[in-house]
Amino acid sequence: MTIQQPTDLTHAAMLGLGVHRPERLVTNDEICEVLDSSDEWIQTRSGIRTRRFAGEDETLIGMSVSAAERALAAAGVTADQVGCVIVATSTHPEHTPASAPQVATALGITAAAFDISAGCAGFCHALNLASSMVRSGAESHVLVIGVEQLSRFMDPTDRGTAFIFADGAGAVVVGPSESAGIGPTAWGSDGSQAHVITQTPSCMGAREHTDADHPVVQMEGTAVFRWAPFAMAKVAHEALDLAGVSVDDLDAFIPHQANLRITQTLAKNIQLPDSVAIATDVVDSGNTSAASVPLAMEAMLRNDEAAVGDTALLIAFGAGLSYAGQVVTLPPLG
Repeated sequence: MTIQQPTDLTHAAMLGLGVHRPERLVTNDEICEVLDSSDEWIQTRSGIRTRRFAGEDETLIGMSVSAAERALAAAGVTADQVGCVIVATSTHPEHTPASAPQVATALGITAAAFDISAGCAGFCHALNLASSMVRSGAESHVLVIGVEQLSRFMDPTDRGTAFIFADGAGAVVVGPSESAGIGPTAWGSDGSQAHVITQTPSCMGAREHTDADHPVVQMEGTAVFRWAPFAMAKVAHEALDLAGVSVDDLDAFIPHQANLRITQTLAKNIQLPDSVAIATDVVDSGNTSAASVPLAMEAMLRNDEAAVGDTALLIAFGAGLSYAGQVVTLPPLG
């Protein structure tokens, strides 16, 4: 017996983009009501001025659905056309059940659905999986969602994290395209640095690093800053080489919105020309982990810093340590 496989590989692209930004805007001054810091110190260290926190009625599932509905509308794709739903998140509060099947059901989708956890690199990981599914013919349309509610997993007195992390959701529909809209992915990991970004205590109840009764994010910020702008420059050039694109061909650079200083140093190390627009959504939205890349895409399109059809380089990096990057064509915005 011979198992049949698709023989004609197609191209894949992001067909539509949608986001959900929580209504509650949180200033540095509000953060400093609890944190021993100041607006000037926070902006100097991170570039962050404001961020958004989910309200009591905004669940991770609900935020995902909201972003996904906008992405589906922008793509002109209906629920019954979606063959898989992938949710990238580190802050779904339950190990089981995963968030993706619940999101799918809320959207009227009965297709396969699963979560992935790759920290801040999760969206770019999921985008690679979705592109591979479409190109192979395994699925015609895949819904990819990056979503986080980090405000519920923070110690508000931790000077290393309390001012950085925030909430949000972004979604794209990946489907067939006449030309390649998602380039090959340069990705990898370094588990030897797993201790750099963690959630403690673990679900086993260890209390080695904190007295919190639920997991909170902890990060060695200096270690991340020493690693990301330099190691990711190499990954960026690998992604460009894989796509057959030079820095001069780029219209936009959209890295994970970890820290404005990291973004600026990384852009310099990549040697981007002045003509390339650089995403700086971290200033207004903070670090939203797996949601940051689609949120930054949306901000650039909404603010006319980039346009639908532009060529952009995505780079994401974070806990794991994990990283991924690809060259993409920017999609329509819902």
